Amino acid sequence: MNQSGFVFTRLQYESGDWDVVDPRMPSNLLDSLVAYTTVPIDQREAVASLGGPAVFDASFCYLSGHKLVQFTERERANFEAYVQRGGFVFVDDCNHDIDGLFARSFEAQMSDIFGPAALRKIPNKHPIYHSFFSFEDGPPTTSFELNGWGDDLVHDYLKAIEIDGRIAVLYSNKDYGCEWDYDFRNKRFLAEDNTKFGVNIVLYALGA
Repeated sequence: MNQSGFVFTRLQYESGDWDVVDPRMPSNLLDSLVAYTTVPIDQREAVASLGGPAVFDASFCYLSGHKLVQFTERERANFEAYVQRGGFVFVDDCNHDIDGLFARSFEAQMSDIFGPAALRKIPNKHPIYHSFFSFEDGPPTTSFELNGWGDDLVHDYLKAIEIDGRIAVLYSNKDYGCEWDYDFRNKRFLAEDNTKFGVNIVLYALGA
């Protein structure tokens, strides 16, 4: 975390469509951090090129998209070095499926970098589900799953790559980014604030 507070950093990668997904989600999640926690925040979303040096200044990175994920040699090296040095990446599939192009290509990238067994399902008792709010049943369901979009499945798990006993890469097929992609002032119309799990993710990443 820098002196200004927590920074939400979106990762730019050369393949895919990282720049067209869930544009309002970061401000919504930052509003939740202000509402529920005492974590100081920087209100501006940052964008860091995965192939550049700025990624190593980030405490929390977000990577998403719908299309092909095919890292360049530099992006691949930086991704591995970033998480090995203690960085945290939340990866969310905007197609909300397990067999689409984003899912297949991203999982292939992780297999190539970290090995075929590195990305594993995490149990619903994992500390990330209790880092601030408690989610006894594991990852909360999104409206896209319930409406039968994507692969028409409700994914009752998330996957992760753990390094030294902590999640370094959290991977979701549930499309949380689109679920949280609305103006934060519209939360008052929801029976339950659906960004609460996002607060858990950030606080877990920060080791809070």
